[in-house]
Amino acid sequence: MNKIIVADSQALFRAGAAEVLALDGDVRIIAQCASPERMYHAIATFPGSIVLFASSLHPDLTRLRMLLENTNSHGIVIAENREHASVYLQQGFRGVVFRNVAGPALSECVRRVAAGEIWFQQQVMRAGSTDPDLVGARVRDRLTPKEMGVVALIVEGFKNREIALRLKTGEQVVKNHLRSIYDKTGVGDRLELALFTIHHPELAQAAAIAGSKILEQQI
Repeated sequence: MNKIIVADSQALFRAGAAEVLALDGDVRIIAQCASPERMYHAIATFPGSIVLFASSLHPDLTRLRMLLENTNSHGIVIAENREHASVYLQQGFRGVVFRNVAGPALSECVRRVAAGEIWFQQQVMRAGSTDPDLVGARVRDRLTPKEMGVVALIVEGFKNREIALRLKTGEQVVKNHLRSIYDKTGVGDRLELALFTIHHPELAQAAAIAGSKILEQQI
């Protein structure tokens, strides 16, 4: 049984990764961490684990690498889409996936690393391109302000009832907004919506702004 620690500041990504990996009968999620310090503690508590951690946590990589070595654990990096896998492989981490990783590739990486191999996701980039987020910008422009507010709260992990309370509306109205959002984004549920938003910077930025405005209204 492979013990997995998932460390990322984004709750929906942690939950999504855990849900995908839990489908494998040989995997057990033993900890989900939102900060480097909690991750370090989990590694020390559960030696022999595979640690899936986000580069955006900005951990002390030297400390982390030594801790992994001392506990007979292995690290898999969740890199941001514009990073290069080679940077982390050269530092001794066993696997690298990107934010846009699909479920099968994530599971494949964990299986390979658990078997003692090195595995990384191929990231294809157009030469000379700044990789503009055209999809995210297009979806952002199609969503109404109220729909963007719903997206912002979905990314934060709120349920429909909690969203309704924060937006001062009814749950049925929230459900109606979600149906419209799903149609415009092409996703099928709230988890896919959260991951879609996280993967598209233009949409994620707009959602963050909408979320800040909602928070200001609560004060």
